[in-house]
Amino acid sequence: MSIKLGDTAPNFQAESSTGDINFYNYLGDSWGILFSHPADYTPVCTTELGYTAKLQSEFDARNTKVIALSVDGVEDHQNWVKDINETQNTLVKFPIIADKDRKVSELYDFIHPNASATATVRSLLIIDPSKKVRLIITYPASTGRNFDEILRVLDSLQLVDNYRVATPVNWESGEDVIVPPTISTEEARKIFPKGVTEIKPYLRYTPQPNT
Repeated sequence: MSIKLGDTAPNFQAESSTGDINFYNYLGDSWGILFSHPADYTPVCTTELGYTAKLQSEFDARNTKVIALSVDGVEDHQNWVKDINETQNTLVKFPIIADKDRKVSELYDFIHPNASATATVRSLLIIDPSKKVRLIITYPASTGRNFDEILRVLDSLQLVDNYRVATPVNWESGEDVIVPPTISTEEARKIFPKGVTEIKPYLRYTPQPNT
């Protein structure tokens, strides 16, 4: 199964480092981040999970729940978490799915045979409260992900869902945003009381509406 942007993220039941998980129940009405790891006790994954744990308050502020996945078992996950906490000076609280039978990995297309026939690639999905997939990003096993970028995308997605805007290149929360081409400049000046700057008829900026 190949999951694409806009698809409904499939539900699943699985064991995890924190107990049995029903994915939909775990997410509730929150945003979600599901990210896969090639294997336990690997150095790049250890740094990723440690950094993600340190961002817990940032995810909480964005109403977002994080859940990881690896093809190893629950006991390995639980012991690995001890290593992560120790070496990364943090406390991993989010669950790590134990996907030894690779059912979830295959459901989400996390195994790419050209990269590895058994291990998951370093994939990450952002899922919105309606269970729609809003971001898919896949890294090679040797490259750690940039979770500051994941937070940036979350901010953009949540802003775009609440306001009729788009975000430009390298946008960070608090910076000007773009007026979409579907809105005329005349209409935009009514919608965005902070003002609209027209560079070209198709390129207009306005201050971020919620700041």
